[in-house]
This record gives sequence, C-alpha cells and structure tokens, in this order.
Amino acid sequence: MDLRLAGKSALITGASKGIGRAAAERLAIEGCDVVLVSRTAADLAAAKAAIALKSKVQIDTVAADLSHSSAVAQLVRDFPMIDILVNNAGAIPGGSLLDVDEQTWRKAWDLKVFGYINMCRAYYALMKNRRSGVIINVTGNAAQTHDPEYICGVAGNAALTAFSQSLGSVSVRDGIRVISLNPGPVETERLVNLMKKKAKDRTGDADNWRELFKPLPFGRACAPDEVGTMIAFLASERCSYNSGSVVTIDAGLSARTFNF
Repeated sequence: MDLRLAGKSALITGASKGIGRAAAERLAIEGCDVVLVSRTAADLAAAKAAIALKSKVQIDTVAADLSHSSAVAQLVRDFPMIDILVNNAGAIPGGSLLDVDEQTWRKAWDLKVFGYINMCRAYYALMKNRRSGVIINVTGNAAQTHDPEYICGVAGNAALTAFSQSLGSVSVRDGIRVISLNPGPVETERLVNLMKKKAKDRTGDADNWRELFKPLPFGRACAPDEVGTMIAFLASERCSYNSGSVVTIDAGLSARTFNF
C-alpha cells in the first residue's frame, strides 16, 4: 500500500530507541525526511546510521531534553516545516501512590505530559498557518487499564489521551489531525531489561525473561515495528478522516475485565 508519505517531513521525539526509532525507520522507508530527537547524542547517531542503511532520505538528529520549554522553542526555530509530529519521549516510573513522591511525579510529567503539550502547542501554531499537519501522541494503554501500581503513568496517559481527543475534535477546522496512539506492552530495550530483572528476582535466571510474556495475548509483547507501522499509517492520507480518536494496539488487554 502506498501511504503517499514521500516528500513529507516528520519529527519524532524519543527517537533513538524503541517505539520512536521504529516509527522513524518506518516513516523514512515510506519516503519521509525525519528529524530524530532524544536526550543522548550517541544513541541518536546509532539510530541515524541504522536508518540511513535502509532509506535515502534526509535524517537530522537533535540531542535535547524536552522537559525544558526552551528546548522545544529551539526545535521549532530549527525545524519549522514539519508535516508530521510524533510525540513519544518520556518514561513514567512505576509504583503506587505512596511509592512515587512529588519530585519524581513532577519530573516524569515535565517530560511526557507537559513535554507533549508544549510540543503540540508550538507545532500546532505552525501547522495551522499552513492548514496542514498531523500530530500523533504515543501515550499508552495505562490510560485504560488503570493499574494502581503504575498510577503516575495511568494519570499521565489519561491526561494525554483526553488532551489528544479534545484537541483533535476541533483541529480539523485548521486542517490538522490529532490522534492518541495507546500501545500496550512493547518489546523495547526498557521492557526487556525490566523482564530480565523480574525473571532473575523470581527464578534466579534472567535468561528466562520471555517466559514472563507467555500470559500475554499471542504469548508475546507487541513488536516496536508494529507500533511504528501503525504510526506511519495514521500519519498518512490513507487515514485522512481520523482525528480526535484513540487507537489502542494491545491485542485486547485493555478491553478485558479480568487480569491474566
């Protein structure tokens, strides 16, 4: 399927690893010039090199901490002509209400919640002037599963999901589409390391980490490229009537009323 993305420009945050890198790779394969944003320059360089092996598009990298609004402002100055914005940066720590102190909570939200909102505000204004653009907020299915042991993420993801729905319900007036994409467990480096730690704690053998995925649908976590491919589709003209919606990719986990 031709997604008609060739010649578009996409900016992806959290793009050096995991979902962000998979999205950047898929968008580049479809012909988008890509701007990769992450906090670590070395990881960005590795991602750029890998993408360049597969695609002959323009690839720019920016090492920036988007929890600071000044970094957002600089991005807009350097890369104003962005057709597709993929907000993906941020990892909210687990824990119950009493586990997550105020400082940790605020730091997590500064990057993911306020970082997404600041990026949307900045790029929405530019897209509005051109009457064209797509914003995809990669949020997470915790907004639907309500896990009390991930309460900071539940609240943050729920806020961003509602934010995306609210903005996307009126953005079409300005020629812009806004979508919330909510993945479930995705086999990123971060999740694999967590599973290895859990496997070692439970069995003494970190190499058995894949056994922990067996209770999941299909006996596995989602692959990063499955999310990246969905992002490319949602950003494309093939999905041009979609805005203000929540797209969940978790094999039905959040639709169930019982736990595995």
